[in-house]
Amino acid sequence: MSTGMASKYTLLPEDNRVDVGAAPSQGLIRRVIKVFLCITLGTALAIGVHNFQTVLSAVDGPSATQDEPGAVSRCPTNIPLAASPPVPVNLWTPLTVSETYNISSWLSAPDRNLNLTRGDRAGLADNFIYLIEAYPPSKTAALAYLDQTANSSVSPPDRYARVTLHEGAAREPVVRDYLVGPLPVGEDTTMRPLTEIYHRPDIPYNARGYTVPFSELSPLLLRIMTPLAEATQELFGGVALGHANDTLVAAAIGPYSFDGTWRRAWLPLRRNVPGQWLHPVGFFLYVDFSGTDTSNWSLLKIVYNHQIFDSTDSFLEAFHNGTLRRLPKRPDQEPHHSLLLPPSSAPPGRPIPSSAPPSLEWSTRVRPRTAPRDLSELPGPRQISTGGARFRLDRATQYISWMGWAMYLGFGRDMGMSLWDIRFLGTRLIYELAPQEAIAQYAGNDPMQTSTAWLDRFFGMGSAVRDLLPGYDCPADATYLPATTHGHAGSLTRRRAICVFEHDTARPISRHTGYAPGEFGAVKGYVLIVRSISTVGNYDYLQRTVVFDYIFHLDGTIEVRLSASGYLQAGYWEPAQEGYGAAIRETTMGSLHDHVINYKVDLDVVGLRNTLLATRTAQEERTAPWFDDDWGSTFVQQKITREYITSEDDARLVYPENLQGIYALVNIEEENSWGMPRGYAIHPGYSPVHNTVVGSKRLLRNANWAKYNMAVSLRKDTEPSSSSMWNLNLPGAPPVDFDQFFDGENITQADLVAWVNVGTHHLTQAEDSPNTRTNLAAFFITPLNYFDADMSMDALNAVLLSPPDNPGGPWGVDEYGVNMGHCVPAAIPPLEYSGVLGFDVDGKPAAAATSEQLRREAEMYHRIKIEL
Repeated sequence: MSTGMASKYTLLPEDNRVDVGAAPSQGLIRRVIKVFLCITLGTALAIGVHNFQTVLSAVDGPSATQDEPGAVSRCPTNIPLAASPPVPVNLWTPLTVSETYNISSWLSAPDRNLNLTRGDRAGLADNFIYLIEAYPPSKTAALAYLDQTANSSVSPPDRYARVTLHEGAAREPVVRDYLVGPLPVGEDTTMRPLTEIYHRPDIPYNARGYTVPFSELSPLLLRIMTPLAEATQELFGGVALGHANDTLVAAAIGPYSFDGTWRRAWLPLRRNVPGQWLHPVGFFLYVDFSGTDTSNWSLLKIVYNHQIFDSTDSFLEAFHNGTLRRLPKRPDQEPHHSLLLPPSSAPPGRPIPSSAPPSLEWSTRVRPRTAPRDLSELPGPRQISTGGARFRLDRATQYISWMGWAMYLGFGRDMGMSLWDIRFLGTRLIYELAPQEAIAQYAGNDPMQTSTAWLDRFFGMGSAVRDLLPGYDCPADATYLPATTHGHAGSLTRRRAICVFEHDTARPISRHTGYAPGEFGAVKGYVLIVRSISTVGNYDYLQRTVVFDYIFHLDGTIEVRLSASGYLQAGYWEPAQEGYGAAIRETTMGSLHDHVINYKVDLDVVGLRNTLLATRTAQEERTAPWFDDDWGSTFVQQKITREYITSEDDARLVYPENLQGIYALVNIEEENSWGMPRGYAIHPGYSPVHNTVVGSKRLLRNANWAKYNMAVSLRKDTEPSSSSMWNLNLPGAPPVDFDQFFDGENITQADLVAWVNVGTHHLTQAEDSPNTRTNLAAFFITPLNYFDADMSMDALNAVLLSPPDNPGGPWGVDEYGVNMGHCVPAAIPPLEYSGVLGFDVDGKPAAAATSEQLRREAEMYHRIKIEL
């Protein structure tokens, strides 16, 4: 870490040569500055200059052993050196915009007979392309290409695309997947239904993906809300009439169907203000929007203050005749209400958004009106690389290598970034490492919270990836990579979708203090981090914002870490909500919920033949003849038991009580030098949870993986994922039924995949306002007798200390020739955020979107503003 300021030093020229003859006397300059500093010492102390001796030392500059004392070079560029991929084609790279356009054009040709409407102009009753994305090759074909030798040249497998069509013009509207290829489009290109990866032949139209929720539901909402305007204005101080300045918005709570026979949702109303998720008004509409004929869509019921009405007329009758039991006033929504210090205490220049009156600032990220903390006006520490970037990158293939690690990156609409062909020290460890699904199931005493069970793959965590903020989401000098996703209205490219950087954990990966030769030393805990962040509605998976981290350690360990932050899906706080959350303001609550996120880990431990090993510890009581009467002959200790699990039916697993054991994939035909089967273990890290609620109809069969901590099944190309984008809306008949993966097959010495869960039981609290802090969940993929010893011991960023020859003398220090270096880092440019690059369905650059358009696309069903 370096917090030094460049102005303290003389910079060497870029080529590190010094023109000594032209340089003034550095010693004279230092003496003059010292005299000046001594004269002003009293004044400096009075105004609070800290560590004055440090300032004097800094003026002295570095050690006089340099060619020119005090002269410091600029830090090397942090641009990574070129990597050398094992093969020149990344088999999992996303489609380009031009490839997507060519596929769309081919599908739209008259001889396809698909009767397609452009996705950006299509209505519910049209046929249109909903999604186009790359479809991965079979593992067998991929390995044949990846593992080719100099004597056996193998071409890359043919490239295919998965295409999802909304066939709304059909007699029985339906959603279907197709496989299109080979690519690029040519005479040999064909299409066929893609059904082998699903447990049902097609997708009911009532379970379809979202297109434009605000325009889809606007006509129905306008019919409902117009006659209610007088009541909502009096009860909540707001209306939703399709005007630009509407003060109420709606949301649609999922799932929207059970088995696809209908499409219905609860729509809570919220205030149309910044942080609208924290401003529910306690008014709920239950609507039916089944089928494609919007004239048949209808209001089924209204719920307000635990009163149920079957129509707007019955609600208005109670409103006008005085029988309506009204909610009490909400002080946290009143004008000028604030728990913050008065404006006079605010630091100068603090921006206040015009859209958020003081009464509502508590739900925004604007800095509170509080006095700054001591020294908080100073910049915090900054990590720099004094030797330049130590990882390599091939941008064309998005291939990364670092300290023996190597991998390709992939990216998709559903779940974002994935990692492929992960190797350590030249040997493949993991074929695929990727998130599969993220659920959030809520609890409460109102129609919204009790019916919420989100599966975020539906919304597209890849298309919800946001540009990273240098210096906040990742170090300012991290390397940033783009990602492109394709939807019904065109393509989106995020130029900073992924960041890659090396990180000093500031703790050793191993150390020991010893006094015999070779005992005392430490290895620095450097890691490589590959990161992306998705924002789905109200959370950031880092509003469900989520940070996806893949962290590579020097000893052969991979840490898979997930951090979630953002806005709560808040409810109306009242005594009836006790036990289902906590008050975060006078009448606003954070609701109890679980987050569980599933990952696919396709481990290949010394090849494809692996077995599931369960290692557990338990207490035993024994006697031993060497103990005599002082302690007695009986003693109690723990003992290891090892068991190979041979059937898939026994491979849906919950971690042992007290975490007394681990699960691992081992190759029983391959041993290390000490006769132990070589393997990799999956260790629980932060928050090793599974879903609390079992049996809910809203998660009946569509997220069965969440009942366990992990599961292991035979790896099959026909079982590529534990979920699908339509599972949200089909809990009773899901396209991917995870339990059907487990049909009693033998899993001894076979190609296996582990499905691993992390998450959190979110017991909400006041500190979750305005945003939840980035809570962590993680698991570790770590060597288990895979090597003969700790592999991090070969790291050069280490130290070995030797005892002094004479008492009181200095200890010998050997840092293996690595000098930590000393340089002045480049200036950090001002933070810029340019948003997204858009392309229309013709592949042409789209006009820049307004912030309101970006908000509509990002918040989807989470914020539905009526539009005329």
